[in-house]
Order: sequence, then structure tokens, then C-alpha cells
Amino acid sequence: MQITGYNIELRDIHLYAHHGVMPQEREVGAWFIIDIILSLNNHSCTESDSIEGTVSYADIYEIICKEMKEPSNLLEHVCKRICDRIYSTFVQVENIEITLCKETPPMGGDRLKAAVTLKSER
Repeated sequence: MQITGYNIELRDIHLYAHHGVMPQEREVGAWFIIDIILSLNNHSCTESDSIEGTVSYADIYEIICKEMKEPSNLLEHVCKRICDRIYSTFVQVENIEITLCKETPPMGGDRLKAAVTLKSER
């Protein structure tokens, strides 16, 4: 068998943050859901069973939590900051796809969600 690559995925990260263009959004905050997929170029961990050959889910979660604490006007900007931090921390990450979803944005809809998906590569 030949391994051609692999992904690490974190799904349904649920965090409260203060992102949005309107002052009320920045003051009151809202719930967000983050899904992220990291494509890695080093798959030595599949043979070695060692954390040194991969990226820790906990480290990715910590980066996301830290970046979500810094308010931004745009979800796109938050996604880019998260990606920049991951790329600068983990050289083995080749591609990232991140979706940041805001629950109940102030648009008058009941149970409405707004989301941005950013795809990037090193």
C-alpha cells in the first residue's frame, strides 16, 4: 500500500466570540462553529505511531481559540489569521480548508446561519 497523503480534521468547534461589522455584534458577541481540514505532506506517523510525525489536534484547537478571541469585522479575516498561524507553526501542513459559521447573525432570520469557507495552500 502506498499512502499519498492524509488529512487532520476538527469538526464542530463551538466558540463564543465578538466578530462582526455592526457595533452590536462586536459588543454582544455570538456563537460560532468552526470546521477545519489540514492536509499534511509527512505521513511518517502512520508507520512510527509517534506524535512527532504529525500535528496535534490540541495544538490546532489552541490556535483556533486564540485567534477567535481577537475581534474582527469579517469572518474572512479571522479564517486567514487562523491559517497564517497554522502555516507558521507547522511546516508539514500543505493545505487548509476552514469554514467559520456564525449562528443567528443579525439579519432577521430565525435559525439563520452565515458561513465563510477559506481554502489555502502553502
